[in-house]
Amino acid sequence: MSAAPAATAEEAASKAAEEVTLGPDPRAAYREALLELAAADPRVICLDSDTGGLEDTFAKRFPGQYVNIGIAEANLMTVAAGLASRGFIPYVHTMATFATMRAAEFLKLDVVGNRLPVRVIATHGGLSAAHFGTTHFALEDLAVARALADLTVVVPGDGRHIAAATRQLHELPGPAYLRLGRSATPVPPDGGAAAPAGGGDAAPGFELGRARVLREGTDATVVATGALPLLFALEAAEELAGDGIAVQVLELHTLHPLDRDGLLAGCRGRAGVVTVEEHRPQGGMGDAVAEVVAADLAVPMRRLAVRGSPGARVAGQCDALAAHGVSTAAVVDAARDLLARTYDQHERPARHGAAATRTR
Repeated sequence: MSAAPAATAEEAASKAAEEVTLGPDPRAAYREALLELAAADPRVICLDSDTGGLEDTFAKRFPGQYVNIGIAEANLMTVAAGLASRGFIPYVHTMATFATMRAAEFLKLDVVGNRLPVRVIATHGGLSAAHFGTTHFALEDLAVARALADLTVVVPGDGRHIAAATRQLHELPGPAYLRLGRSATPVPPDGGAAAPAGGGDAAPGFELGRARVLREGTDATVVATGALPLLFALEAAEELAGDGIAVQVLELHTLHPLDRDGLLAGCRGRAGVVTVEEHRPQGGMGDAVAEVVAADLAVPMRRLAVRGSPGARVAGQCDALAAHGVSTAAVVDAARDLLARTYDQHERPARHGAAATRTR
């Protein structure tokens, strides 16, 4: 008999989903938060670009605060800038790749250049729309968004934090970019109760501009941005713990402004840093972390990001990520490689599950 074919990453993820709790659909969670904001603040204007869904939710409840611009992303940004200059708070809706590629000039000049309170809600981030093909890949958007100095950039890693992120972004005086995925992802195994990095009196959960420690560890630090990268980081930390390797997992949901103090606190004293993101290696979260770590900490880094050409074949999100360097196994391998290069095997003390601080 021939052997059964190996399960794809997508099939493995589907099987795993049966054993885990899925978080909320990111777009549905966001729309519910937007409805609450619109009910409380008449300045909220929902600008649509035929994304689908908002006409059945927001438009029916607040027809006077809804405008469908159509598939015209450049006009979308310009209209938003005009409304914002007249005292409104526009929420712009389109896919991440269209917001930062097709409409980049108008986002830069009309919105960010004038520091207007426009909220760009960029869905289908990363490879969450991988099955649509390369036209819908959003693997450069964070590089563009980070380069616009006055733009707040947020990528929630837990679907249950989308509402909090939306509410907190609403209070900002300037422009913001909120990157969301397309479908529900598993709830991070920490239960959403991790505190911001660096301590403080803030309540557990999402806090704009503050990194979150989801797992303590003193051997190495894994920094993750986005839902699936965060899940991969936590799964890798659990696997490594079985071998006595204590990995700290840090969620960096706000890429600009970056929580420099929280990032340094989470990485200091470790053998190295692994970053994992659903983005190209150029200009994304890995580069943001490297800019800080290289300036202040003498530790090696491994950056996991989407490399190569994921559009060569049609694949689902998890399959495409795994095939191009972003997976739980990739995080495990990167952490092991860091430790192996930093410490000679004979110098490593027996762990027995306990964390220990080492010096180089």
